Amino acid sequence: MYLALKLVHVLSSTVLFGTGLGTAFSMWRAHVHADARVVSAVTRNVVLADWWFTMPAVIVQPVTGFALVRLAGFPLSSTWLELTLVLYVLAGACWIPVVWLQLRMRDLANEAAAEGQPLSPRYHRYFKLWFWLGWPAFLSVVVIFGLMVFKPVL
Repeated sequence: MYLALKLVHVLSSTVLFGTGLGTAFSMWRAHVHADARVVSAVTRNVVLADWWFTMPAVIVQPVTGFALVRLAGFPLSSTWLELTLVLYVLAGACWIPVVWLQLRMRDLANEAAAEGQPLSPRYHRYFKLWFWLGWPAFLSVVVIFGLMVFKPVL
């Protein structure tokens, strides 16, 4: 049972990290392109990827993680585990507004594309906020990977 849960946990963390990195790269490249039609298409796909891949992985991670901790006998008071939980909450606290921003950027890009207009200043403000919220989430996940692998005594 432990190895099966570990496989699901590792696969879902891979999906979480890979989807995050892939959608971030796609959004950035579309934004650099600056064509509302391109941004419209990409943001539609990014929003779908978040619902189809990221959201399930966000749910699976703590469920399988807590099960693994129990089966392995790690105390919940382990500093590496506590830090992991704090970073996971930080990443989530960044991700929730990022999803809202993606929905808004999608809608603004759809409107601009339908009207043959450039992307609005509001879209650009949302993109900057989206970009900067992505960094603490990304770095948190990278540190979580390290904590999960090395389980350091802190």
